[in-house]
Amino acid sequence: MKFNPKSLTTQVIAAIVLGIAFGAFFPAYGTELKVLADIFIKMVKMIIAPIVFLTIVIGIAGMGDLKKVGKIGGKALLYFEIVSTIALAIGILVANVFRAGEGFDAANASKGDISTYTKQAAATSHGFMDFVLTIIPDSFIGAFAKGDLLPVLFLAVLFGCSLAAMGKGGKPVIDFFEKITEVLFGIVNIIMKVSPIAAFGAMSYTIGKFGFGSLIYLGKLMGSVYTTMALFIIIILGAICKMYGFSIFKFIRYIKEEIFLVVGTSSSEAALPKMMDKLEKYGCSKSVVGLVLPTGYSFNLDGTSIYLSMAALFIAQAYGVDLSLMEQLTLLGVLMLTSKGAAGVTGSGFVTLAATLAVFPSIPVEGMALILGVDRFMSEARAVTNLIGNGVATVVVSKMEGEFTPQTAEVLSTSKKQVSA
Repeated sequence: MKFNPKSLTTQVIAAIVLGIAFGAFFPAYGTELKVLADIFIKMVKMIIAPIVFLTIVIGIAGMGDLKKVGKIGGKALLYFEIVSTIALAIGILVANVFRAGEGFDAANASKGDISTYTKQAAATSHGFMDFVLTIIPDSFIGAFAKGDLLPVLFLAVLFGCSLAAMGKGGKPVIDFFEKITEVLFGIVNIIMKVSPIAAFGAMSYTIGKFGFGSLIYLGKLMGSVYTTMALFIIIILGAICKMYGFSIFKFIRYIKEEIFLVVGTSSSEAALPKMMDKLEKYGCSKSVVGLVLPTGYSFNLDGTSIYLSMAALFIAQAYGVDLSLMEQLTLLGVLMLTSKGAAGVTGSGFVTLAATLAVFPSIPVEGMALILGVDRFMSEARAVTNLIGNGVATVVVSKMEGEFTPQTAEVLSTSKKQVSA
């Protein structure tokens, strides 16, 4: 990669390095800079809901054929369930092999305050019917006000289907929405110009608060989580990519700016607007991108799935709790439900872990304090894995549906022949 000081990638990398240095030398000031990342993430989140809504509406209305919409959505959800379950199973398998928590003196380990996370988990019900009810917004405006993606998705699908049923009569509305979408992506481009500042603030805070010592605290757990996610991307996602005629390594290189942005902010949502634009340029149709990618942020969190399964077993091992095969399969079943409620923002994985342990009493929920100090570092790995996983899913579904027009992908594919299922 050529050095270009004007490149957003270069600026974000430089900001991350400077943030680490600043946090190390001036920890007191570094901890105060978290607000820079918080401001950036809030700016991105304010634009996500309208972009997702308009993109899905335009995509569904543009298809016209509602059967096709249902077909794409059905295939996407089936893909999400299969791949995220594989991620959970791999996490449990590796946790049993590495046994990072075995021999850990949980009784004398340094504790952290987890009350914030347990309160959030208690306030969030993870029963199936409660999950369904969270999808339906209290009001039209309420879907946007809370910032949760699932209600926005639900509303957008209804709106898009109604608009598609209007036929040619809905064309003026579609044209208007397309113009508004262009304006919103223009806002995204403006916001992205300050992303290096956000990355600097986030890394200064992380190093300043936890110090370099925290980078090796519970290093075995961190190493096993990072290794598992890397192997999942290379082997599982790599095999899926190869089946559909493109290279996982070249795809990762193509979205490198979005990946570095996620590393800097520890939030996969920060890259969602730009990722949608990148995937369209890659060759995926606007309709598939608008429907599959945002849905994946709630149903296809591969990195979060790996983290949840490994963290839960780590805590069990640290407290000497020997889970039987049946108990581990039960844990897998619980995680299959709770992982669907983990959004792509910093800290949400930790909240979901608290909710999981609350309904799985065999594992002490207070054990979450053991990994509180290093959760921040693992959140970056799971956010990057989530981003790559959802990007791959969008390309795969596009090719399944014949909604893929090779553009940039011509120079990124594993062969000149594009695979379509």
